Amino acid sequence: MIRSMTGYARVETQGDYGRLSWELRAVNHRYLDLSIRLPEDFRGIEGELRQHATARISRGKVEAALRVTVDAGAQGAIEADPQRVRELSQALAKVAHEWGTIGHADPLRLLSFPGVLRESAVDMAPLLRAAQAGFAEVVAEFNDSRGREGERLKLFLTERCDQIEALVAAVRTRYAAVRGHGMERLRQRAGELGVELDPGRLEQEMVIALQRLDVEEEMSRLLSHLVEVRAALDRDEAVGRRLDFLMQELNREANTTSSKSQDAELTRLAVDMKVTVEQMREQVQNIE
Repeated sequence: MIRSMTGYARVETQGDYGRLSWELRAVNHRYLDLSIRLPEDFRGIEGELRQHATARISRGKVEAALRVTVDAGAQGAIEADPQRVRELSQALAKVAHEWGTIGHADPLRLLSFPGVLRESAVDMAPLLRAAQAGFAEVVAEFNDSRGREGERLKLFLTERCDQIEALVAAVRTRYAAVRGHGMERLRQRAGELGVELDPGRLEQEMVIALQRLDVEEEMSRLLSHLVEVRAALDRDEAVGRRLDFLMQELNREANTTSSKSQDAELTRLAVDMKVTVEQMREQVQNIE
């Protein structure tokens, strides 16, 4: 399946642990440039997430981000450390004994003293499993959206292949007409100038001139490249680089056809070819 490099997907999951939200977006890039933003407690699964993504995405500048909201019920309980509180109380009593009573201790300030409060550890296993499942889901949705865009690009490129094939047929027809009328026009011109031409030499020179202007080889190569383009569009793999190379080849043949032309109609047809190839090249830049 042809896929576009650009895309966006968002997946949100809800559970006893809270809410996890994945966002994944991508733009064109020559190679795969993958960035995964994770909260600190989730860094341990980054390698597995990266491996999962690289097995399913070949090209593009891809950014994935995880946002986590843990419900209060799933958070660790906050408790005061009895031993630390006793030590703090003893320290306050000693200060009061040495310096006299200063006033009542502020409970909030006492709780902010290092080590007084402790929070039980959150069980991260359910969160990590949910994050991995959500990532697999967002990657699948991302690829589905890119596949839909890829089908649109495939249709566009197939239509342009049809247009170029029609232009090749028109070039061949026009070249045959130009070749058939060339010798007659040369005889007419010689008659207008009052010059007598040797028939053998005239035919020889005409053959040489027509060989220089012959574009049949270019047309044959164009059609061959179009066969390769159609085959690439039917492959179930990343073909963006191959298509980009084929666009260069198509453009080369169209340019050569234009440079050989000594006929206004042939020149127009060659320009139409170049415009169509350029339209294809612009869209190929979006294909993975």
